[in-house]
Amino acid sequence: MHRYIFLISVLFVFLTSASALENQYSVRGVYGWATSKDLGDVIFGQINPDHKQYKVYSIDGGKLLYANVNDWPLDIYAKGGLAYYNEDNFDNCYGVDAYIKAFWNFDFLDNRVRLGFGEGVSYTTKTLKIEELDGQLKNSSTSKFLNYLDISLDFDIGKLFSSKELEELYFGVVIKHRSGVFGLFNGVHGGSNYNSFYLEKNF
Repeated sequence: MHRYIFLISVLFVFLTSASALENQYSVRGVYGWATSKDLGDVIFGQINPDHKQYKVYSIDGGKLLYANVNDWPLDIYAKGGLAYYNEDNFDNCYGVDAYIKAFWNFDFLDNRVRLGFGEGVSYTTKTLKIEELDGQLKNSSTSKFLNYLDISLDFDIGKLFSSKELEELYFGVVIKHRSGVFGLFNGVHGGSNYNSFYLEKNF
């Protein structure tokens, strides 16, 4: 619990010190739980995190690379993050994620909504228990180094509550997905999904 409080404190410092006029950078705090469901199942609504004893806490930072690509409501960021995996009764571990993420922006009921898709790589200091369980089910090995997907949906809190001070502060849900992409990464056919909530600030 104290790690969660620490992450919120760090995120609060970034939020209160950020300039809302530039919006070239982003910072995000994430808290989530593992699920044994496959990525396709989660995307289509089976979002119950049935392995809540396995948690993830992470902080990500990003840099805007392209805004309104081809005059579309599409922004592209380079992002990197640090993660802490609470493995219940097993040894906990740390992780690093690096990825490129695209946001499709659209307005809905006077609010800004973003659908995000990120692709990159992820490394953990040990193999995750949820991935070991998935590997056993698929008769596959596990690995510290895997492909990483970051799939999210969020909304602008400031626009929702008509608050200029809170604009560009987004609350959302994200699937943090690690996998071997059907064996392309170290022969791994399994992986993990963490269903998570987050706050993200652009500044």
